Amino acid sequence: MTEQTTTSSEGIVGLDEPKKMTREDWRKKKELEEQRKLGNAPAEVDEEGKDINPHIPQYISSVPWYIDPSKRPTLKHQRPQDERQKQFNAIGEWYKRGVQDNSLATKFRKGACENCGAMTHKKKDCLERPRKVGARFTGTSIAPDEHFQVELDLDYDGKRDRWNGYDPEEHQRIVEEYAKVDLAKRTLKAHRLQDELASGKLDQTEREHNSEDEDEDKYADDIDMPGQNFDSKRRITVRNLRIREDTAKYLRNLDPNSAYYDPKTRSMRENPYSNAGKNPDEVGYAGDNFVRYTGDTITMAQTQLFAWEAYERGSEVHLQADPTKLELLHNSFKVKKEDFKEKQGDSILKKYGGEEHLNAPPRELLLAQTEDYVEYSRHGAVLKGLEKAVARSKYEEDVLINNHACIWGSYWKDGYWGYKCCHSMVKQSYCTGETGVGINNSDCVPFEESLTEPQEEEVPKSLLEMHRDKMVKEKKKKKNKKNKNKKHTSDSSDSESEEKKKEKLKKALEAEDKRVKQVDALLQLDERKRPYNSLGQVKAPSEEEMEAFRMKRCRPDDPMASFLGQ
Repeated sequence: MTEQTTTSSEGIVGLDEPKKMTREDWRKKKELEEQRKLGNAPAEVDEEGKDINPHIPQYISSVPWYIDPSKRPTLKHQRPQDERQKQFNAIGEWYKRGVQDNSLATKFRKGACENCGAMTHKKKDCLERPRKVGARFTGTSIAPDEHFQVELDLDYDGKRDRWNGYDPEEHQRIVEEYAKVDLAKRTLKAHRLQDELASGKLDQTEREHNSEDEDEDKYADDIDMPGQNFDSKRRITVRNLRIREDTAKYLRNLDPNSAYYDPKTRSMRENPYSNAGKNPDEVGYAGDNFVRYTGDTITMAQTQLFAWEAYERGSEVHLQADPTKLELLHNSFKVKKEDFKEKQGDSILKKYGGEEHLNAPPRELLLAQTEDYVEYSRHGAVLKGLEKAVARSKYEEDVLINNHACIWGSYWKDGYWGYKCCHSMVKQSYCTGETGVGINNSDCVPFEESLTEPQEEEVPKSLLEMHRDKMVKEKKKKKNKKNKNKKHTSDSSDSESEEKKKEKLKKALEAEDKRVKQVDALLQLDERKRPYNSLGQVKAPSEEEMEAFRMKRCRPDDPMASFLGQ
């Protein structure tokens, strides 16, 4: 039992830690490696039966401890692992562009673009010119379908290939275009030479050219070489360095007749693209002189010129000695110069006239006239003619859903957006109209309840109860009419009815006074602070309330109306 435990423990130790080799084992191992390299001993064999090259370095052939702890001779860890390999697209593959070759349709297909008839996009994504009558209705001139390809799954090199997807034919088109331009220049030059030969002007131009060359050679000794004419005491060693990724100045235009490049100072003062006919604003580099005439350099030069001219006229100013004085003097000179120009222009206009031509309307107004006759009313409505069409895009606008009359976001309250038609704060909800407005604004206080004491809310009656009340009222009215027709009423009943009428009229007058005071108080308030009054119950006024209203009503045609309340 003890022997088994010891052997097992030795095996565990051998797996975890490398067993230390003796001197004799080390010597035998080295001799075996030398014999394998010389070919006297057979090579090692891996688990697949393949020979292992004995000349492979040890740092390559040795197996890491985390891959195979058994330390068997193998090169499996250097080969690509099957479980980690993934099927990537080739490095030359790219998204297919253009249209499909065999996709010419003759009829409009369901689900295709309504403008051009292609199946690979919709109308709002169509890049073709909008047709007057789309392919959906004409069924002709159906555009071919574009290529539709799933995303590419590129490997490490394919993702970082800067030229992946580049079409070399594009560059070939540019080369052909420049070749055509060069050919046109040559033919034009040949025609000019033929014309000069025919007219006899060629000999004279050659003589002028030779005389110019002789003049240049005559004064060539007096020309200073660039970078050589300097004083050693004032020599400044400023290196005009550049970033290595930027294009060198001498490589921008390889024409030998272009701008001169000084290799010692690394400067190119002129524009290298001047011979090419390019605009200096469109190129990335326009010479060193271009940088010198940007920013405040021009204003500084103008100030220096003004200082020299002022010094010649007797004003002792200097740019370095008195910069503030020179700046103030220059500003005052500019103001006086502008005033003088304005006075001179006014005097010329007074003398010769023509001010009406200077006050002409803008050119945009003169050229923006049309022959479309439109007649408007005083409120701005169109009476005759067509109203100016509003420019609209091809995308959907003012799309109303779920019975809404306004779009989402037309109403805002307490930091939340909603619909203006129903005051709903829930997006894509169904519109409930004025009912929804009343429910969402139920926290507002009604007009009658805000000015009077709170009353108990009446329970709404059903249709059956309302019908019964109506029938009872009609019966009472019929009985009252019958009682009126009878002449058996006594004087006591008449007096009682008159007293009741007086009491009702008194109460109606008091209620009318309260109502007038409430209306006056409301009129004094701001419109935005007035309470909400749409939920108040509307009832038909009684005869006493109508009488009280007539008695309290203010008549403007009454001559004594101004004395009321005094």
